[in-house]
Amino acid sequence: MPSTQSSLYPLLFEPLFRDYLWGGQRLHTNLGKRTGSGVWAESWEIVDHQANQSVVANGPFQGRKLQELMGEFQGRLVGQRIWEKINAPAVPARLRGRFPLLIKFLDAAKDLSVQVHPDDGQAARLAPPDLGKTEAWYVIGCEPGSKIYAGLTAGTNREKFQNAIACGETEKLLNSFRPKVGDCVFIPAGTQHAIGAGLLILEVQQASDTTFRVYDWNRVDAMGKPRDLHIHQALDVTNFSQGPIFPQPTKMDADGGRHLVSCSYFSITEHSGERNMKLGQDDRFEIVVVIDGTPEIGDLNLRVGQTVLLPPLVGGYDSKLHKRDKILQIWIP
Repeated sequence: MPSTQSSLYPLLFEPLFRDYLWGGQRLHTNLGKRTGSGVWAESWEIVDHQANQSVVANGPFQGRKLQELMGEFQGRLVGQRIWEKINAPAVPARLRGRFPLLIKFLDAAKDLSVQVHPDDGQAARLAPPDLGKTEAWYVIGCEPGSKIYAGLTAGTNREKFQNAIACGETEKLLNSFRPKVGDCVFIPAGTQHAIGAGLLILEVQQASDTTFRVYDWNRVDAMGKPRDLHIHQALDVTNFSQGPIFPQPTKMDADGGRHLVSCSYFSITEHSGERNMKLGQDDRFEIVVVIDGTPEIGDLNLRVGQTVLLPPLVGGYDSKLHKRDKILQIWIP
């Protein structure tokens, strides 16, 4: 029997862990993830992408996949406007009706590869088609000397970059800077980028997993083989007019939140300090990620590292932040 609208509630999900060669242990030590003592690179908090499916961890829907809830509740889960947007004719048929964002934590104990993602039009022409991947990074932890690589140095064109790759001098044309905790970096599709060693990151992105690597710091795996590169594809999707990228300038919202980034795919605001507030809207879903403290949202008492999906609710959800609490509020404008 289909569930009624009143059955919707704030949803927690079981994280999906990913083990890559650059991972560390901070998903467990800093964020409380149940990874044990092993080395893990990513924790996918909310995802609806092909076989990668978030599974509900709380309440009556416990054990059900996000994809199933999307099919059952549709606009009641994400908001009618957003439901229509993700089912528009411009979206490839096999991708329609999919939850539009992917939320993940990344623990970079080593440098990630230098890579780039296609935009929606380019990704739609792949076989099989995918969404583009515009993303943003929020810096949770930062060791001294850590770097972020974002965009190319001013004046770098395709020919110059291609020659640098061929000569083993890719790094010379990468724009880089030393971030600090609380920085937000916006990475539009088509931007060459890499997360440097020592960073713990919260990533908000389109629900895509298409990546083209151009450089992997000359690393090899346990068998002595380098990882695959995708230089031709990467050059084809790189936006060479992008130029260097640095942390987002931020401004305070009327309600005291620190607005970090806004684009057609997502907006992010940071809230911190002791206050009572409303989260969620009557016409759209929101995602809340706990960066620090023990905030209360609706009937949930949350902790560091937890991510909750708030379905649309008239009047929003009563929420309480304590003195040391810090959360990120994420939505689609």
